Amino acid sequence: MSDFPDTPRHIAVIMDGNGRWAKERGLPRREGHRAGAESVREITDTCIDLGVEYLTLYAFSSENWNRPESEVKALMALLDRFLAEKAKELDRQKIRLLAIGQLDRLPAKTRNLLDRIMARTADHKTMTLVLALSYGGREEIVSAAKSLAVDAAAGVLSPDAITAEVFASRLQTAGIPDPDLLVRTSGEMRVSNFLLWQISYAEIVIVKKFWPDFRRNDLVEAVNEYQRRHRRFGAL
Repeated sequence: MSDFPDTPRHIAVIMDGNGRWAKERGLPRREGHRAGAESVREITDTCIDLGVEYLTLYAFSSENWNRPESEVKALMALLDRFLAEKAKELDRQKIRLLAIGQLDRLPAKTRNLLDRIMARTADHKTMTLVLALSYGGREEIVSAAKSLAVDAAAGVLSPDAITAEVFASRLQTAGIPDPDLLVRTSGEMRVSNFLLWQISYAEIVIVKKFWPDFRRNDLVEAVNEYQRRHRRFGAL
């Protein structure tokens, strides 16, 4: 663990590179996603060891529905398997599970499994694991704006009363602190429609490794990099 005392309270991760990892090895893309699930387990454990309170993983974007049907089905099957296998572990480690995104687009089986595990772990306190599923940052912001517009049109809320805090309360992440650290694997230099409002002041660390190769030491180094920086939040 780092010699620096400042551990990020909330780490968000864009888990990128599963497909390219598989391609480099001459494997089907689904094998990259399966290997990536192992990284999820190790990074979750590492966050607990580091004392991180919230870990948000970009597991499936709203744009991912445009991938070939066979790949989407494989991803949903892998998600079902991951949730089923992870349920007991979440209980054992006292991890609370949350999910954000257009969850109504998920297959009924997946949604029901997700709902059961979230209810079962609702009172756990060790850490909160947030899965971004069928998620898009722009869509989340538009939904929040529509919610405020409805209240304003009904006279329930004055437009002058809409502050950044009020707006944030209509996002799916209401009650969750904004990420302190955003990690993206595979070396790509973009945020890919992920938590666009919430990462306004997050420190960003780009790692060249593909997600299936991202392990404990890589996360520790990302946290160390975060701790070496001076967060000014727009001030001098």
